[in-house]
Amino acid sequence: MHRPESLESHGIGFIRAMPGGLFGHTALAACDEDVRRAGDARKYVVTANGALAGHTVHAPVSEDGCERASTVAGSRIPSMGSKANAIFAVPQARHALLVTPDRDETARQDFVRSFKAYIQSGIVPGVHAVYHHEVKPAFERREGRAPKDRHEIRDLMVEHPLFRTYASMQRVSQELLWDTVLDSVERELPELVQHAASAGQTRQSPHSAARLGSLTLDPALPLPNYVTGVDIHCMPGGYARDAGHGDVAAGALYDRGVYIYALGMMGPMNDDIGGSAAKFIRDHYPDFKPRRILDMGCTVGHSTLPFVDAFPDAEVHAIDVGAALLRYAHGRAESLGKRVHFSQQDATRTNFPDGHFDLVCSSILFHETSGKALPAILRECFRLLAPGGIAVHGDLPPFWAMDEFNQFMLDCETYYNNEPYWGAMREVDQIEQSVKAGFRRENIEFRMAASAYRAAAGVDRSFEAGEFAPGNAWQVLVTRK
Repeated sequence: MHRPESLESHGIGFIRAMPGGLFGHTALAACDEDVRRAGDARKYVVTANGALAGHTVHAPVSEDGCERASTVAGSRIPSMGSKANAIFAVPQARHALLVTPDRDETARQDFVRSFKAYIQSGIVPGVHAVYHHEVKPAFERREGRAPKDRHEIRDLMVEHPLFRTYASMQRVSQELLWDTVLDSVERELPELVQHAASAGQTRQSPHSAARLGSLTLDPALPLPNYVTGVDIHCMPGGYARDAGHGDVAAGALYDRGVYIYALGMMGPMNDDIGGSAAKFIRDHYPDFKPRRILDMGCTVGHSTLPFVDAFPDAEVHAIDVGAALLRYAHGRAESLGKRVHFSQQDATRTNFPDGHFDLVCSSILFHETSGKALPAILRECFRLLAPGGIAVHGDLPPFWAMDEFNQFMLDCETYYNNEPYWGAMREVDQIEQSVKAGFRRENIEFRMAASAYRAAAGVDRSFEAGEFAPGNAWQVLVTRK
């Protein structure tokens, strides 16, 4: 019987491993007597399909096992409902380099996705209720004021058993995610390497053998410490992991892992950030016709390819520091018939000439860089842009755009998901840093780029722990030269 110490120490007691469990991990069927030890926290946990049995609040469960709604402390709890099922029913789009999980791997990955969805729909609302109905009122009675910021809220919440359970679940779910995907990647890696080397010429690719774009690697490139020093998102080996000899494991792991992490909410191609930013540019600058485009921190090209589609006449370049990521990105793009020139470069100092690009973009790059790198990237954007050029960076909304409790909740990624720059980035005055980089203040603005995929799919927001800003939109920093 598996007894994870992290859960046991956080008031959830031991948890029975269920048949078909993941490598001995729990499927969250807790014994009643163990759950009761969680004390008052139990009334704030929504049960769905028998999980966490013994709690006093139960959610009706439909025939398909999806929780519809429940009530906690007099408040309506958001439910994933049928729309979540619809999202889960949309598979990740196939391409030549995407791993194909076998039957057991698929079951495990589906479990992780369901586990993450349960945390968002069944646990997170309870954490909100605990704070607003217990922790905050008690603090106000004691101190005569409300908690002043996310740090003070964190000091209060970390002692509550339900929050500790939530934090532990988040971490366990993320580690399980990579465990389940890694099995698929390791099994198929030789074939994936071959596919990437042949530029996507596989059974899935109808395209010709001619390479559309290019791939340029730089083995001598110094890799930034903020990339090599931490496995961001708990991804084994991190973004810069490269075994050489055509290795693409980091790319394959990232591609499938992101889809599961985001619960499919970034679309079948994981491209919603880039697609939303590209649509924003076309909608708000209809006469803008970029000749050359640069995507910074492209990873596997998820957000690069929408710009190829949005601006078919443009020459598109994409850079990253991870060689294995770029090999995968190139093979992926070629197999999809997309022309992109990938190169291994540091976004703080590229080898492109001054004024070479009309459009520079990035997607969730800023919160995965250091405090020193971010201003340098903005300076490089200014240098690379031609007069009249535009830079658009899609990332997390700054803390000033939300209340203190939501700041605290989203800052949990900093503490529990190997995201050391997540919270710090959101306190940076990006407008002021853009001015220091050379942009005129009147040409800098934060805007909301509506989610292209989510609008088209007709689904509501549920990516609570991730990057979505309120209103099914992405926060974008737009600067014009």
